[in-house]
Amino acid sequence: MKINEWAKEDRPREKMERLGAEALSNAELLAILIGSGTPNESAVELMQKVLSQSNNNLNTLGKKSIKELMAFKGVGPAKAITILAACELGKRRQQELAEERLRLDSSQGIYQLMRPTLQDLDAEEAWLLLLNQQCKLIKKMRLSHGGLTQTMVDVRILVREALLANATLIVLCHNHPSGSLHPSREDDHLTERVKKACDLMSLHFIDHLIITDGAYYSYRDEGRL
Repeated sequence: MKINEWAKEDRPREKMERLGAEALSNAELLAILIGSGTPNESAVELMQKVLSQSNNNLNTLGKKSIKELMAFKGVGPAKAITILAACELGKRRQQELAEERLRLDSSQGIYQLMRPTLQDLDAEEAWLLLLNQQCKLIKKMRLSHGGLTQTMVDVRILVREALLANATLIVLCHNHPSGSLHPSREDDHLTERVKKACDLMSLHFIDHLIITDGAYYSYRDEGRL
């Protein structure tokens, strides 16, 4: 049976999307890479056969040559190269140190991070920074893109993203294309709404920055958060 004839929840791509990569076997992960098997066996079955000839060991598989992999029916040059490229990437990942997360415990650090993104825009954008308890960046994301004078932020989306990322601290940033650092009434209202929502959900709203090219305004530094 071909993979596209399997129950949807059993197909490797759909399974990975639903459960994450760790839920898949080595054969299923390799099957995603090669894309197809042969008329008589699925990509997963083909990779199970290839792995069995490598003692089901990825290190052993990575030592095989393109020619050796092509000895398996259904594995051509493109699939053999893809398999070995994946093994090489895995080896290189093990040799590299984990990337140190950027620490954002000051308004200056936040400004330096976000200035390149916001300084030249001709419309307002709002960005959310999600941090862990050590003020290290988990994720940054654009919340909205607005007009020349203001942007709208859905506070429900902001809170949802923070909870999904298991963030402890959040920072809100937006730009003023006019170059003005003076918070508008809408900026103040947004800050209040976000603060109330975060307090309700036990999130720490640590700052709201207004960013221009060359300067910034911090609600925390001004004693307003």
